[in-house]
Amino acid sequence: MNTATQQDAALDAKPGGPEQVRRSEPFGNVSTYGRLIAPAVARPVAVFEVITGMALAVAIAWLLRPGDPLLIGLGFPWMWLVALVMALRYGALLGVVAGLVLAAVWYGLYGLHGEPFPAMFFVGGFTMIVVGGHFCDIWSNRATRARGINTYLNDRLVAITNNHYLLRVSHERLERDLLTKPSTMRDAITRLRELTASDEASAAGEPLPNAQPMLEFAALTCQIEVASVFPVRLGRLVPTAVACVGEAFTPVESDPLVQTCLREGTLAHVRDDVTVGEGSAYIVCAPLTDTQGNLNGMLIVRRMSFLALNHDNLQLLLVLLAYYADGVAQRGVVASVRDEVPSVPYDFALELGRLARMKRQSGIQSSLVALVFPRGASGDSLFEQTVRSRRALDALWIQSTPRQQIAIALMPITDENGIDGYLIRIENALRQQYGLDFQTGHVAVHSASVDERAPGDGLSKLLERCGDHA
Repeated sequence: MNTATQQDAALDAKPGGPEQVRRSEPFGNVSTYGRLIAPAVARPVAVFEVITGMALAVAIAWLLRPGDPLLIGLGFPWMWLVALVMALRYGALLGVVAGLVLAAVWYGLYGLHGEPFPAMFFVGGFTMIVVGGHFCDIWSNRATRARGINTYLNDRLVAITNNHYLLRVSHERLERDLLTKPSTMRDAITRLRELTASDEASAAGEPLPNAQPMLEFAALTCQIEVASVFPVRLGRLVPTAVACVGEAFTPVESDPLVQTCLREGTLAHVRDDVTVGEGSAYIVCAPLTDTQGNLNGMLIVRRMSFLALNHDNLQLLLVLLAYYADGVAQRGVVASVRDEVPSVPYDFALELGRLARMKRQSGIQSSLVALVFPRGASGDSLFEQTVRSRRALDALWIQSTPRQQIAIALMPITDENGIDGYLIRIENALRQQYGLDFQTGHVAVHSASVDERAPGDGLSKLLERCGDHA
C-alpha cells in the first residue's frame, strides 16, 4: 500500500475530511444574498418579516407617488411583484398574507375616498402569488426529502470508507505480524462498538464510557506505553483523565501539540511538525472526533515504541479512536432499539435508528421485510438463495432456531411499492432456481414500515409475527 493511497484513505476516513466539509453545507453553494432572498428554512418570525417588508415597499411607493402608493396607474402591478417574492420566499400561505396587506392598504388609502374596487387587479395578483407560493412549497418539500436522503447516504459513505480503510490495513498487518497479534481487526472494531453501546455506561451518563478498556486495547494494538484519555468540553481540555495506561499525569493545555490538536481537530505528533514537537512534552495527541465533527476527547501519548511512530500505526490509532467516538455518539440510538430487542446486532440497531431519525425529520419511509423459512433441505436452500440475493444497501439480520430460519432485511428509502418489487424479484429467483415460490416453499412473508418514534418496538412486533409460524 503506497503512501499516497494511504494518505487519501486516511483523509477520507477522518471525520474532518472532505466528506465532513460537504456535510457542513447541506443547502449547497449558495451565496449570502441567495440565502437572504430565499432562505432554506422558514423562521418563526416569517409573518412579521412579510408584514414589515410589504409595509416598507408601500411606504417607498408612497414617497415616490403619494397619490398612488399601490402603483395601480403604472400599467404593471409592481406591488404584486413584491408579494410574489414573498410567496416564493416563504410559500403560498405567507404569500396570501402579503396580498392581504395590499388589500388592507387599498381600503385604507383608496376605499375611504370612494374609489371603485379594482377586482381584476386583486384577483390576478392573488392568483399569481398562490401559484408562485405553491411551486415554492412543492420544491421545499422535495429539497427537504433530498437533504434527508443525502444525509443518510453520506453517513453510509463515511462508514463504508472507514471499513474499506480498516480492511486494507488489516490485510497488510496480517501479512506482516499475524502471529503476534492477539485478535483480528474485525474483532477489534466489534469490541469497541460493543463497549460504547453497553447499557451500564449509557445509564451512568459518562462522557466517554468504557474509555479504560478502549485505551488498553488501543495501547496493545499500537504499542503505546504511557498515555491518558481526557474529555474535551466547549473546546477546552478537562484535566481529569477518564482512562490511562502506564503512569498517570496531568496534561499541560498550553503544550504546542495539545493546542494544535484542539485548534485543528486532527492528529498531531512530533514527526508531523519538528518545530512544534521540539517544545512539546508529548509524542502524540489524537482527537476523539465523531462523524458530526464533534471533538469529544483527546488521547495524549507520553511514551511509545520508537518503531511504532510511523504513518500506518498512527493512522490505525486514529481510525480506532474515530470508531470509538462514533460509538459514543451513537450509543443512544443503539440503546433505544436494544431496550426492546436485546439480541439485535449493533450494526442492524444503528441502521434502524438512523432510518427512524431520517423518517422523523424528512418523512422518507424505510421498511422491514422478514422471510421465515422452515428447517430442512428445501427450506435451507431457499434461505441461502434469498440471503445471496439481498440488495447492497440493505442490512440483513439472520436468526436461526431448530424449526425455522428468519431473514430480516432492513431496506432504506423503500416504501410499499419497493417491498413488492423486492419480493417479486426474490420469488422469481427462487422459481427459476428451484421451481418453488413462497407458497409452495412454505415461506412466510412479513413486512412493516420503520417506526419513526419507537423503532425498537416496531422490530419487536415484527419478530412476534414471525414467531407465530414456529
